[in-house]
Amino acid sequence: MDAGDDGNLVIKKRFVTEAELDERRKRRQEEWEKVRKPEDPEECPEEVYDPRSLYERLQEQKDRKQQEYEEQFKFKNMVRGLDEDETNFLDEVSRQQELIEKQRREEELKELKEYRISFVL
Repeated sequence: MDAGDDGNLVIKKRFVTEAELDERRKRRQEEWEKVRKPEDPEECPEEVYDPRSLYERLQEQKDRKQQEYEEQFKFKNMVRGLDEDETNFLDEVSRQQELIEKQRREEELKELKEYRISFVL
């Protein structure tokens, strides 16, 4: 219990009167009118009552954030590195491509030389 300004004890209310509920609805309706869009209903939507404790609601938010965080890194954890056989195969493919490119360049140079020689004669 709290002591009031005049020294009398003031008992805290543990219930809400109908007048207080009406006042809250009126204030909510006024706030709704300020932010309401033309396609929204005229009446302010009722507050959704959640009977869970604060701990349960906060725990749900925490779990949801943790799940979103884990979802972000889910695919990163699924990627694995290449094993030795795969890297050897890729090295071999790369080496063969380089050989083919080198042969193609040598063939072009040979044809160019032959053309120049034929043009001089």
